[in-house]
Amino acid sequence: MDSSGRRFVGVLDRKLLTGSATLFIGPIFQREAAIAPRRIRLYAARAAYTAALLMLVFTAWLVIYSSRQTPQTVGSLARFGDMAFQILAPLQLACASFFAALLAAAAMAQEKDRRTMVLLIMTRLGNSELVLGKLLASMLDVLSMLTAAIPFFMLLSLLGGISYSQITKVFIVTFFSAIACGSLGSLMALWREKTFQALAISVLAIVLWTAAGEIVGAGFFGERIFGLPAANAAACFSPWRAVVDACAPFPQSHPALGAFGYSFNVFVFVAVSIVLAANGLAVWKVRDWSCAQESPPPNVEEKADVSADAKVVRQAKTRRVWDNPVLWREIRTWAYGRKILAIRAVYIAIFALAAGFIVQLSKVGGLAGIADGGAVLIPLLLLSVILVNAQAVTSLTAERDVKALDLLLVTDLTPKEIVFGKLGGICYNAKEMILLPWLLCVYLGYVGAMEWENVVFILAGTTVMYGFAAFLGIHSGISYENSGSAIAVSLGTLFFLTIGVAACMRIMLAFSDSFQAQFVPFFAFMALGGVGLYIALGSRNPSSAIGVASFVCPFATYYAITSYLLGANLALFLSVSAAYGFTTLAMLIPAIYEFDVASGKANFDE
Repeated sequence: MDSSGRRFVGVLDRKLLTGSATLFIGPIFQREAAIAPRRIRLYAARAAYTAALLMLVFTAWLVIYSSRQTPQTVGSLARFGDMAFQILAPLQLACASFFAALLAAAAMAQEKDRRTMVLLIMTRLGNSELVLGKLLASMLDVLSMLTAAIPFFMLLSLLGGISYSQITKVFIVTFFSAIACGSLGSLMALWREKTFQALAISVLAIVLWTAAGEIVGAGFFGERIFGLPAANAAACFSPWRAVVDACAPFPQSHPALGAFGYSFNVFVFVAVSIVLAANGLAVWKVRDWSCAQESPPPNVEEKADVSADAKVVRQAKTRRVWDNPVLWREIRTWAYGRKILAIRAVYIAIFALAAGFIVQLSKVGGLAGIADGGAVLIPLLLLSVILVNAQAVTSLTAERDVKALDLLLVTDLTPKEIVFGKLGGICYNAKEMILLPWLLCVYLGYVGAMEWENVVFILAGTTVMYGFAAFLGIHSGISYENSGSAIAVSLGTLFFLTIGVAACMRIMLAFSDSFQAQFVPFFAFMALGGVGLYIALGSRNPSSAIGVASFVCPFATYYAITSYLLGANLALFLSVSAAYGFTTLAMLIPAIYEFDVASGKANFDE
């Protein structure tokens, strides 16, 4: 980055970190933004994000160079710039939206879990200062990464094929989408009393938002909606469709949009409306939600029947606790709140939409349509894996925040009982999220849209991934004392693994002519991914097994992608099962046999 770019970023930093007085967001933002660890983390996040964008562009360039398709004309160079822009813009939107919702929900939920929200309410802070200050403070990492990406995209425009107006529209869509997702995450965390509820509802809300745009854009409600083509109507409210529309070099205005003119302008209006509505409701209800106590369970009083001779006391009914009280609490009590039923209902609704999509395609294209609709399984499985991971990490962070984990450590419970009790509770509470995608796979095999061999591979492979997601959450919850850091590391690691896979597949398909030469340019990308994975998993408690697993997973993922594109399903299954199964064991064994060391309560010498 040149000196002008550094000055630009520095000016925006000063505006973000010192302009809270003009934004009426109060001392919370100033306190969390001005501390040295936050400033260091901002610079680290900015550098890592810019390096990742640069690595993706260089990877695409090296793929072309290795296949001897080096651009020789200005037109071919411009086509490369446009292709790189089409890959990076949606990727940036996905990262910004996901982490904005995640960090905002985790930051607000952490205040409630540690019972510090009541202390903030007892101060002279206004509702707007409390809500907006905490929201923008939690989103500093996302805003900082977007700030650092502006000079990068401007330099990318020098290749040609991209106009400054396209870049401006993409960043406006990304910014308002991130603010809207962060506002939704903050609202859910203030509304719900449990961290898992806040995270799960935020993720499901974003998924439903995106799914609604895809359903409308696919023409399920007609080719034209209110006089607009279905694709343009979807771009009016869907972030994904809006950023794709913003990437278009020559957008067309539509008379049906009236004064708005373009779908891009309508989306900005919709996003601003969501931000105002979510934050307005949060500012209005923050004290009611935070001070509201859950109604205490009804006390079972001893009832006496007075007879002529004596008083007969009826004994209260008691429940027998299992041999593993951790597992009993996870399954037989409302450890995650009663509103977890609503989360299950929303996931079932999403599953019903996916199944209805497949049925609709079967009516149009028969068996071939069902096979094409089987692609819906991929986002459905990814969503279930993310929800399992969210429940796993919050099951430990919730115990740590209320100081219950320390009590468990001084009981006669063994580490095996604690870890496997938590695992059993995770599987039980997420049973709908695990079983429903499996049932859909079996249905596709039953109707002949998928071979039974592939059905078995999917069932076994997803079992390994569910185990990896669960133990990743447990490992992060044990290793990190700060709940926000544990949630960010766990979900962030899983998100970057899935998004990294999606980005690699997109690049491979875009440059499929050079498929055999793609390993060399991807080597650096996978090596850096291994370093990042080791920092996330093994920086707190280093081990040789986690080190090996961290560098094996990216290479195994690359091999799995190539096997999928080549149709080698057995190789895909074996590579995923071996790599992620070994990583799961590398996290599981220290949690069982060195629980005190893994949780930071002791060291190896002790």
